[in-house]
Amino acid sequence: MELSYCTNVHPAEDLPGIVRQLDEHAGPVRRAAGLDRLGVGLWMPVGVASTLSGDGQARAVLADALERNALELRTVNAFPYRGFHDDVVKLAVYRPDWTTPERLAYTLDCARALAALVPEGAEGSISTLPLGWREGWDAAASRAAEQNLGRLVEGLAAIERETGRTVRVAIEPEPGCILDDVADVVAWLGARPALIADGRLGLCLDTCHLAVSFADPAAVVAAATAAGVRVVKVQASVALEVPDSEAPGALDALRPFAEERYVHQVRSAGGTHTADDLPEVLDADEPWPGDQAWRVHVHIPLHARPAAPLRATTEVLRAAVDAVLAAPGGADAHLDVETYTWSVLPASLQPDTLADGIAAELRWVREHLPHALTDSAPDAAPAAPARAGRDATGAVPLRGRELAGVAASGPSARSPHASDIAGSPASGIDGGSRT
Repeated sequence: MELSYCTNVHPAEDLPGIVRQLDEHAGPVRRAAGLDRLGVGLWMPVGVASTLSGDGQARAVLADALERNALELRTVNAFPYRGFHDDVVKLAVYRPDWTTPERLAYTLDCARALAALVPEGAEGSISTLPLGWREGWDAAASRAAEQNLGRLVEGLAAIERETGRTVRVAIEPEPGCILDDVADVVAWLGARPALIADGRLGLCLDTCHLAVSFADPAAVVAAATAAGVRVVKVQASVALEVPDSEAPGALDALRPFAEERYVHQVRSAGGTHTADDLPEVLDADEPWPGDQAWRVHVHIPLHARPAAPLRATTEVLRAAVDAVLAAPGGADAHLDVETYTWSVLPASLQPDTLADGIAAELRWVREHLPHALTDSAPDAAPAAPARAGRDATGAVPLRGRELAGVAASGPSARSPHASDIAGSPASGIDGGSRT
């Protein structure tokens, strides 16, 4: 697997802003992580994608910035369309959806730009949203999405004929969307074999979203393989877990994570309770079940451990990577560290600098998942040294606190608000309305 980190953590809506990201953040991250070269998973807002798609001079500017910072581009995050660092993002991140020509055009622009920028002989990958948000979705919307994805696959084939470069697009399931979890993606694509016949359309396995669904990583990857759905990309991410909601201070410990920019879906282990955003749980009239673990869609730094009674789902990430490696073509999947939440995390999880925090995540991956990496050679600088009290998953202190990955497990459970994959209107969810 080629390792990268996703630049959607940095705000930029134009090409000069992206160049500054590389110079002021990605380059320093690479040096802080002790790496000779580093992959970046670039987020291209719609305007940038359009420019890079058709303007060779603009691509040369970006290529120069990548080269002078010893960076490589192999994967793109095309889930957010624009405005990912607006004061309030919430449900806007799912618009436009795959029923629209705008989503198709944007994704093909990303693919053309990526095909021109990936290293010689390399393949590119693009992650995209799971069709759209569930509300208002019906059979007509499902047909429109299928048609647009068919046009996408045709467009990707044309790009390969023109450039000799392969670009694959990976659907990223997320709680609350039409394709809520991996099983939904596998079923929806499996029922439409023409979309996956040439391997250009597959699955993005976001391991935070996977953890929130309480699905078993090995089982879902095996199901994808059996259905002919290729795992194209793994977004290395960790969710927040409440293993015992009746523990003293559990709800108070969650409150700092309920912020205004992003949506933080919540699921219970038994599948009986769902919420579209964390405040719905914290302010619920009826308490959530105390005999089930809860998981929250908050991307926690890979090496970090929130203070008890909370924990991080680090073991889901590790199990998912192992499952993908065992699948056909799994070693070719891109491994993209995607902790976009640094700006909204509580102070207890903040590093001294953002570059320090991202570099610590990359060191964690190289220390704990070396068998997964295409380049497993030692870093130019050693990983952070072990410290007293460091647990088996690799604690790294942040701001003086030991914040390490902690195993988190739970029973496999299908999300209760996954849509009817045949294309009928998506069902409602028990936890209320959202973002």
